[in-house]
Amino acid sequence: MVKINKGFWLKIAIFATGISGLTSEFILSTLASYFIGNVIVQWTVVLSIMLFAMGIGSRMSRLITKKILLTFLGIEFLLSILISFSPLLVYAIASKTEFIHIIIYGLALLVGFCIGFEIPLATRLNETYEPLNKNISNIMSWDYIGSLIGGLLFAFWGLPELGITNTAFVFGALNFVVAILLFLNYRNTLFKEKKWIITSILALVSLLSIGFIKSEDIVLYSEQSRYKDKIVYQEQSKYQHIIVTQWKEHYWLYINGNQQLSTFDEFLYHEPMVHPIMALTPEHKNILIIGGGDGFNVKELLKYENVQTITLVDLDPAMTRLGKEFEGIVKFNESALSDPKVTIVNGDGFTFLEKNEAFYDIILVDLPDAKTIEINKLYSLEFYHLIHHALRQNGHIITQAGSPYYATKAFYCIDKTMKAAGFTNLQMHNQVLTLGEWGWILGSKKYTKEQMIKRLKQTSYERLNNKWLNKESIDLITSFGKPLIDTTKIEINTINSPMLYKYYLDGNWDMY
Repeated sequence: MVKINKGFWLKIAIFATGISGLTSEFILSTLASYFIGNVIVQWTVVLSIMLFAMGIGSRMSRLITKKILLTFLGIEFLLSILISFSPLLVYAIASKTEFIHIIIYGLALLVGFCIGFEIPLATRLNETYEPLNKNISNIMSWDYIGSLIGGLLFAFWGLPELGITNTAFVFGALNFVVAILLFLNYRNTLFKEKKWIITSILALVSLLSIGFIKSEDIVLYSEQSRYKDKIVYQEQSKYQHIIVTQWKEHYWLYINGNQQLSTFDEFLYHEPMVHPIMALTPEHKNILIIGGGDGFNVKELLKYENVQTITLVDLDPAMTRLGKEFEGIVKFNESALSDPKVTIVNGDGFTFLEKNEAFYDIILVDLPDAKTIEINKLYSLEFYHLIHHALRQNGHIITQAGSPYYATKAFYCIDKTMKAAGFTNLQMHNQVLTLGEWGWILGSKKYTKEQMIKRLKQTSYERLNNKWLNKESIDLITSFGKPLIDTTKIEINTINSPMLYKYYLDGNWDMY
């Protein structure tokens, strides 16, 4: 039988810390993105704070000259608690304070400090078993390998399958179990502290168990306090946090805390998005929707009998599953996503168009506002070039473009970027009761702006049985006053120079 020396268990402990430590960084970065916004900035800040704190922890560990093993175990136990309970603490406090960023950054500081503190301790403990050149390289390599595995597990298993809170408890428990194994292998060395350590282990088992059992209730309570109406559905997908609330017979859909639609007035959004572009386009055989996984655009399109195929490309399967299966949404979108004319593709819209060989009469882009770099590319010049290529000669595109008044620069940036891709544009807007003043940009490969308005005013919409949009409403949605900004200073949005998300972050949202 091969005898395993105690140094092996030190490396296993560092390996587990690498897994759970990096997972904790990603969890806190995800929470910061959700509660504070601006994904790139939050991930950068959280990871930077953790790395800085690791350096401070490493430096402070030199102050420990006695009971190094006991200190190492104590740090392992503390890390287990921090990693497991960080999401619950953030959720519990988020609704009570506007300084949630301080809590998240503070937790990042603590976790990073503990990780940095224990690595030098492990190296000093391991010097009994290995010479210096092997000792340092082995301890560091086990930590780095653990970090790789932790990152992959978080991305492909933890977040999409377990969700934020369960992922934290699983990886916190991993750290805790390895710490127990380490104690068992060093129990003779820790004979004097044995009773204290066992008591601590039993207390931590109880604490972690209670936290895991109550985590769902704590998160639901915290989330509910952020919304005025009752939460009837929530899911943390691989890509976003989805919430549905209910008031009387109507439902509100939120993604990452931002309202996407309400069944109370969704027609004030979707009818202007669908019926003007259909009126302008001679043929409606093949239609592509990028985004719009809730199914309400599809519902409006299915009012036209000559529509043959509708391809809906939405990145998140959780979103299209909601639009197809959740009773509160299906009731109002009239089971549109289950229609045989509809094909659902769960994938990135940009990649889909890059590989696409089909041509379409109409392309609708119904995505969240480009407040992140990831979504920004789906409003870029390169993206609109792909759309221009995928449209037939008489084809049209329409994209949601945010608010012309609350995000004025962003609205005109989308307009300018589409024009640079070869489209002639018609700006549109409408007052959506639960969202405020909202806007769209309709692009044509064939008509001038004046021709588009003329054709829209000549079209009758009576046979569509719309709730709101009719011939008279065209004057309203196509009429604008003077722009609120100097549009000549607005820059075109490209992948290499992402201006749009900066314009969104610089919006006038406090006016709403």
